Amino acid sequence: MKTHLEGRAFVFGNNIDTDQIYPGRFVEYTNVDDVAKYAMYGVDPTFVQNVKQDDIIIAGKNFGCGSSREHAAITLKAVGIGAIIAESYARIFYRNAINLGLPLLVCPHITSLIHAGERVSLDLKHGVISTEQGIMHETEPLSEYVLTILENGGIKPMIKREILTLQ
Repeated sequence: MKTHLEGRAFVFGNNIDTDQIYPGRFVEYTNVDDVAKYAMYGVDPTFVQNVKQDDIIIAGKNFGCGSSREHAAITLKAVGIGAIIAESYARIFYRNAINLGLPLLVCPHITSLIHAGERVSLDLKHGVISTEQGIMHETEPLSEYVLTILENGGIKPMIKREILTLQ
């Protein structure tokens, strides 16, 4: 896992639900490449044409509210989102994303601090966000357990490694 990320900011508001992140009408797709084509389609149909590897989503409160299906987190990871920084998350989305190895950080008022298209650097271990102007913001720190899950690429790879070390 990269602990230092740099990418462009894609800024979204409050209450971005899982149906906006990955619309339910595409839930029939199971191949990750097909799922990736519809990331953020419900709020920005051009998102996948503009996003690049390690870009960062900035969002308001309650990001990922709605259904519990994992497609929302899968599609964001599949298009290469490096991390999401939001003011708060829906609980199930948060766990789904972390368990899939997608870093999520909490930073109050982040949508008023970072602007769309701005280049953002992120130190995951220390929870520090830096902008091109040299302005720094702090996020709530990730627990050691969450960092371990992320370092292993998700909870399933982490458990597999743990089982192999027991044998």
